[in-house]
Amino acid sequence: MSEIDSQNLQRKLGARHLNMIAIGGSIGTGLFLASGSTIATAGPGGALLAYALIGVMIYFLMTSLGELATHNPTSGAFFTYGNKYVEEGFGFALGWNYWYNWAITVAFELVAVQFIMKFWFPDIPGVWWSAIFLAIIFCINALTVKGFGESEFLFSLVKVIAIIFFIVIGLFMIGKIMLDPTQSVLKNWTIGEAPFVGGFQALVGVAMIAGFSFQGTEMVGVAAGESKDPKKTIPIAIKQIFWRILLFYILCIFIIGTLVAYTDPSLKLAAEGDGNIMLSPFTLLYEKAGLAFAAGLMNAVILTAIMSAGNSGMYSSTRMLFDMARQGRAPKWFAKLDMRGVPMNALYATTAIAALCFFTTLFGENEVFTWLLNMSGMCGFIVWLGIAISHYRFRKGYLAQGYKLEDLAYRAKFFPFAPWFAFILCTIVVLGQNYEAFLNGDWMSVLSTYISLPLFLAIWLIYKFKNGSKLIAYKDMDVKPMDEDKT
Repeated sequence: MSEIDSQNLQRKLGARHLNMIAIGGSIGTGLFLASGSTIATAGPGGALLAYALIGVMIYFLMTSLGELATHNPTSGAFFTYGNKYVEEGFGFALGWNYWYNWAITVAFELVAVQFIMKFWFPDIPGVWWSAIFLAIIFCINALTVKGFGESEFLFSLVKVIAIIFFIVIGLFMIGKIMLDPTQSVLKNWTIGEAPFVGGFQALVGVAMIAGFSFQGTEMVGVAAGESKDPKKTIPIAIKQIFWRILLFYILCIFIIGTLVAYTDPSLKLAAEGDGNIMLSPFTLLYEKAGLAFAAGLMNAVILTAIMSAGNSGMYSSTRMLFDMARQGRAPKWFAKLDMRGVPMNALYATTAIAALCFFTTLFGENEVFTWLLNMSGMCGFIVWLGIAISHYRFRKGYLAQGYKLEDLAYRAKFFPFAPWFAFILCTIVVLGQNYEAFLNGDWMSVLSTYISLPLFLAIWLIYKFKNGSKLIAYKDMDVKPMDEDKT
């Protein structure tokens, strides 16, 4: 199949596709397994507060991203925004960070597949399942963008239905407790140290897990490059995505925290890579409701969730690498499209990074799982910091050059409070994530937690010194709307 350099990405994604791509990327193991760990670590109140704070921050970031993505609907998203509104080196580092962030996340999800498949096939080496699922995700992404959008829509729909089913059952169980005068509905909120366990350090710690759970909402910015009529579809998608995800997460955390005590060892074990799906907080509640098929059902749902998150991650990182190559910030080889409009060379490179999942054969599943989770979580917060900084400077530059806010296709609310709130909260979570490891001299733990931060700074500074890039003055910014036909 011949490849054409000059070909553009196809604008085939509608609002429903954008919705499900973001939902697909953000509802995965973070909700189905790690939610139990957040409650076990910080108590029901601490977990709920962490998810609420991160949720509010995500809302602010989505409005910031909405303003940027409607003004500049490009698959380069964060790379382009950092490049145009902050500093070329910053944009360069942000783009590469986002690429390997989601490539690593795909690897992480593929390691999770190994745990999940043990439920049905305990004797088959996990690495074989990673290989099979990597091949499936690769083939889906090798389809046309429309084919990818439809497959992701179906994957995400399964997860959404499963969560709604869980919420209905959970609320029904809470209602039964409220009708029983001998029981207290707030029992698990007052047991032991609840509702807040472990103090500020525990709250900051679970905030990173909560952040990892919400990662994927920003995929709307990347998908903007292949969306129909982005000025209409992106604002609609951003409004709907946030409320759906927040509803799912906040309600689920509340239900789990109310019905399962934070001292229940199953909550902690489920998120530590035990591989026993019976320990998932979702499974626990289904069993409490008397649903004997809960374990098998949740195993199938979580497997779908992993496929969906890996699928969205592969798409997002591939498009980012393609756009960077097109703008001369990555080898031109990655900017080639095949006859279906798919950047196959960028897909090959992303697949190679996703193959990190095979390191489980050398270092063990649990260790690789933890490292990939930490790297991905930190990379995600760096991206969010980049969105906040880029939006703040874009708005300042837009007004400094005499443009009117009324002319923006979508205008973010709560400016400048929103980007400042997101910036400060992201910084606190990033820097405070594992400061106890510094104090205790546990340098391997420090490296595992923070490795993504020095890597980002190194890429930025090397580019800056090599090319002499400087902070762009407000008056010199290119704040003109992007021509969609050229994206």
